[in-house]
Order: sequence, then C-alpha cells, then structure tokens
Amino acid sequence: MTAILFSNARLIDPEAGTDGPGSLLVGDGRIGGRGAPDEAAPEGAEIVDCGGRVLAPGLIDWGVKIGEPGERHKESFRSAGLAAAAGGVTTIIARPDTAPPIDTPESLEFVTRRAADAKVNIRHMAALTKQRAGREMVEIGFLSDLGAAAFTDGVRVVSDSKLLSRCMAYARGTGALIVGHPQDAGLSKGAAATSGKFASLYGIPAVSPMAEVMGLDRDLALVAMTGCRWHADQVTLAAALPALRRARAAGLDVTAGISIHHLTLNEFDVGDYRTFFRFTPPLRSEDDREAMVQAVAEGVIDVIASFHTPQDEESKRLPFEAAAPGAVGLQTLLPAAMRLYHQGGLSLPQLWRAMSLNPAKRLGLEAGRLTPGAPADLVLFDPDAPFVLDRFALLSKSKNTPFDGARMEGRVSGTWIGGNRVFGGAS
Repeated sequence: MTAILFSNARLIDPEAGTDGPGSLLVGDGRIGGRGAPDEAAPEGAEIVDCGGRVLAPGLIDWGVKIGEPGERHKESFRSAGLAAAAGGVTTIIARPDTAPPIDTPESLEFVTRRAADAKVNIRHMAALTKQRAGREMVEIGFLSDLGAAAFTDGVRVVSDSKLLSRCMAYARGTGALIVGHPQDAGLSKGAAATSGKFASLYGIPAVSPMAEVMGLDRDLALVAMTGCRWHADQVTLAAALPALRRARAAGLDVTAGISIHHLTLNEFDVGDYRTFFRFTPPLRSEDDREAMVQAVAEGVIDVIASFHTPQDEESKRLPFEAAAPGAVGLQTLLPAAMRLYHQGGLSLPQLWRAMSLNPAKRLGLEAGRLTPGAPADLVLFDPDAPFVLDRFALLSKSKNTPFDGARMEGRVSGTWIGGNRVFGGAS
C-alpha cells in the first residue's frame, strides 16, 4: 500500500489531549508517525494537503440500529455504511434489536457476513436474553467466541433481577461486557416525555426522572454483587451522576454513555408535537442537559454516541406518544457535536475522547488513537464550515432527524479506513 502523508493538518489526539498543527504519516494501513505541518513526504508517498482542517481518529458510534434482518427497508448494512463514512464514523457498534434479534451463534454469523456490504468497520453486540424477552440467558460464551462486542437487550430492561444477576455472574467468568439501559421498566412504560410542567401542558404521557435513577441504582447494586464489566448505554440526568461517582469510587468496572441528542436538545424542542424529537429515554430539562455536558468534560460520562435509530415515515407520522422513538444520527453525530465545541462546553480532544478513544478502549479495539501502529481510521473535517441540513440529502434509507433544516457546522471532507479513502474526493 502506498504511504500517505497528511500535511498541514490540525491534529486532534484524544489520548494525549492535544490539539495543534502537524502532519501524519500512514503506511501499510497504520499510523507511522507525526511531524511538522510542512513535513517532507517520503519518496513515492501520496500527499493529502489538509489545508489546516482537523484530522482526527474516526468516530466509533456505539449503539447503531441496522435493519438487517427484518427491517431492511429502514436501513441496510450498505446504506448505514455509506452514511457512516459520510459522517466520519469509521466503526459501527451495531445493536442486536433486529427481527429476529441477534441471540444465537447462527444469527451473529449471518449479520457478520452481511456486514461485508458496508464501507466501514462493523462490530455486533448480541442480545443478553433469548428473543430479548428477559426470561433466559443467551449462550454468552459461544457468542463471545464468535466476536460479540457486548451483550444487551437494549431498551428492553431485564426486570427479573435474579436472572440479570446470573447473566452478570456468567459474564464476569467470560470477561464479557454487559450493556444496560438504566430505567425502571414499570415506571417508564408508555412514557413519551419527562414529567413536569411541559409534559402536563402538552398532555404527553410522561415518566418521572426517578425511573432512570432507580434503574441505575438497581443495576449498580447487581454489578457490585457480581463484579461484572458493565456499561450504561444512556445516563441523561444530573440526579443519576452521584451513583456513577460512588460506583467508580468503590472500584466497580463501570462506564456510561449518552446520546448526542440528549447533549444538544432539551424537552422544549418537542415544540408542536414534532415526532422527530421523540426519544427513549425522552429529552430532559435544560438543567440536566447542561449537567451532562459537564459530566462528559469531567469524564463521569465516558461515551457519546448517536444511537442511530432509523424509522420510516409511517412510524413517525403518528400522534406523538404513538410515534416510534429514535432518530438517525450517523451523519449528524459530528456536526451536532460541533455545537458543543462552538458553545465552549467541550474541546475537540474531549469530544474525541468520548466519541472515539473511550469506546475503543472499553471494547478492546485498536482504533480511536493517533499513536504509531494504530489503524489509520481517520476523519478530515472543517469544524467551522456552515451548512443547512436537508434530511433528504442524508444517505441513510430513513430520514428521521431532529436537525432537519437546522443551521450546523462541521463538514466532513474525507474518511479513511486502514489508509483507504472511503468518503470524499481529492483534497
């Protein structure tokens, strides 16, 4: 493979926490080293003049829904890969909430083969219980041997604490990672908004924020009992942060994530019952949103992801509480994150720590770094380039984004995987 020199770049290194000018040499699909912005290229190397734009590790988007099998009309591996590459996402960590779910070695092998259609790297999580029904544990050992990145039932909370504790104990023995959805299933059932004056005024079925706090407390107690590796997919409330801090102080192997939508939107964005703003968990108060941005800055929240959830028009053109929750996000994760950067809430190294380095470290991936020897999975973008988002220009099959018509900044001009360009033309 021809060596590539990325010259005149603004390098973001989330591991070192640095943001500054430089060049990056890539050879044999891996990062070779760094130099001055105008570093001379080795003989025969391809030169990519970054023009002062940001060069950073590709994003690792943890918790992406792909509609294969069962809902290919909403998203296929091919369309998800195209959208990811256009958004600077080089690795997708796919959810198992397909139809049927990824809960057997055969189903995991099927999606692994199908993922070859995608332009980007795809790793799959497997279900924690069979059919995601919360009644019987899956074959965690076999699925781990086949490459399952983690185990989760997604938004279907395992209500049986005894069964969940058995799953956690078994996972500890195999070293598997369990991903939980912190919610009290009874309290949150049927809810479409966070309880409060706004939800009451609009007449939307609502859930108390305590549902998340109670669910998190229950799960962390079981983690303490079993000693398993555990990750909370979405922690969205200031009131939930003390429990996370206590768990870390106690030495529990616990990490937590949040969606980019909960960091950039709040409950008032629902507006006139706009179903593109219907999420699980629902959007929170502005005070909670600000608290979570600070929690990412402090490292209490480890991971930011899009939680890409494609829904067709028929699923969204319904009354707010009846509409399917979720939004597409593979192409909007980076520009949405630039809102946090331009508002001064998070620096680019802090954002890339949460969107690339930390997911890689938690899942045991080599990517997410600019260190020599790391895979040359890279994104080149202009954090200041403005544009108006047109949902119909998105490459996902589904177009359900809350950012339709929004003024955004952060345009991706190139994406590379293993040194091979998968998005963008000549620089």
